[in-house]
Amino acid sequence: MDQTWTWFTDKLAARGISLSEEQLNQFEAYYRLLVEWNEKMNLTGITEREAVYEKHFYDSISLAFYTNMNEAESIADIGSGAGFPSLPIKICFPHLKVTIVDSLNKRISFLRHVVQELGLTDVNCLHGRAEDVARLSEHRDRYDLVTARAVARLNVLNEFCLPFVVKGGIFAAMKGGDPTEELQEAAVSLRELKGKLLRVESMTLPFELSERHIVLIAKTDSTPRKYPRKAGTPLKQPIL
Repeated sequence: MDQTWTWFTDKLAARGISLSEEQLNQFEAYYRLLVEWNEKMNLTGITEREAVYEKHFYDSISLAFYTNMNEAESIADIGSGAGFPSLPIKICFPHLKVTIVDSLNKRISFLRHVVQELGLTDVNCLHGRAEDVARLSEHRDRYDLVTARAVARLNVLNEFCLPFVVKGGIFAAMKGGDPTEELQEAAVSLRELKGKLLRVESMTLPFELSERHIVLIAKTDSTPRKYPRKAGTPLKQPIL
């Protein structure tokens, strides 16, 4: 086992997450595909192996440090980009039924290829705008856990993501810096979209030591009929 795999498995084991050789091979295949496809489309600015394992894989899996993945059955990842955080979480917790929503079809093609190459099951990669997909009955108020990583400010994210969450489920917004200002700004959207702040968790990446915050929001009731508004409106006219 090389140095990267050693720290990766040790750090995760310390959090109660153990990886098999098959799972490590899946992460390595994911890394290779990310670099290969990144040469023809813009997936990430981070391609050095050690950095991908820390800033993409470990960072994505950190969501499982603060939520109980073993109690969740379904997860939706909104604006997933290159598959973060949902695919690293799926590799670690194969029982999860994962839905990925992204508005760029090229990224969805990449994600479907990764899912096929890694032999992952129960992963649905959907091309579409979050506002449109959340209007479909099979996705509205359906998911135990919904997440988004570095997509938009929280008052916009709430409208993108909370409509997907089942009553009693959790929306986890993965942020970099301190989200205090965003939370204040998002107070009205939380109330409108039937969300209630549970807590904010924070950590630092193990080597780069940059800050990460996870905003955990409970869904208290079904999504009001008028939300989400039509595609593009939440970004142009956030709920304030």
